[in-house]
Amino acid sequence: MTPQDHAKAAKALIRAEETGQQIGLLTRQFPEMTMDDAYGIQGALIQSKLTAGRRVIGWKIGLTSRAMQSALGIDIPDSGVLLDDMLFETGAAVPEGRYIQPRIEAEIAFVMKAPLSGKNINRADVIAATDHVAPVLEILDTRIMRVDPETGRPRTVLDTISDNAANAGLVLGSERHAVDAQDLRWVGAIISRDGVVEETGLGAGVLNDPVESVVWLARRMAGYGQRIEPGQIILSGSFIRPVECPSGARIHADFGPFGTVDITFE
Repeated sequence: MTPQDHAKAAKALIRAEETGQQIGLLTRQFPEMTMDDAYGIQGALIQSKLTAGRRVIGWKIGLTSRAMQSALGIDIPDSGVLLDDMLFETGAAVPEGRYIQPRIEAEIAFVMKAPLSGKNINRADVIAATDHVAPVLEILDTRIMRVDPETGRPRTVLDTISDNAANAGLVLGSERHAVDAQDLRWVGAIISRDGVVEETGLGAGVLNDPVESVVWLARRMAGYGQRIEPGQIILSGSFIRPVECPSGARIHADFGPFGTVDITFE
């Protein structure tokens, strides 16, 4: 793909977000697409939003669980960019029509106090650079059809990466914890929709340790000449399956002593 192809695909994704009308699979339109192309499209998409006045507030890491990687036939996570207009406080309501097909995932957020960059970043570096961790819900949406209506082919990881790793928002809990105050592998959550438990999980589902997820991100970003900046929020990856959030859905995430997060979809 050419840079012009990347820009064309990014423009189509932005149009889908603005109109609420999903586009077809980019991997069908551009069958030669590589992972570098997918991140190139994502980069063009984010640059367009920055030009329009948005601001980067962090990063998301996806596909960190063995189950999701196996389902997509990959062995590495993916990443996307968090922007300032994506952030919701716990207890907020998402306006009707804001998203196309919203879903949520439960995660542990890392809020950074120091920059983090380099191909040799390790666990100790991540802990030293982290100001605190907090409970968080990621809001997913897809500007690309999940399944191609003509061929029945599902979207691939390349479609998802192009679409900013399917990220659409985040709901940050109010609790704050030192990153080394507890074993994050054992931080879990019970996720309820409209009072019914839909999913449960533990932090160990994220590469066996959410800290290792941030290590992966810092190393991947170094390959693209990027770094994690102080104050940025890092979503370390979901340890539950996505929960659908139709209009009227009330989501409550109970992380036990770690905190709670609530969001309503109008």
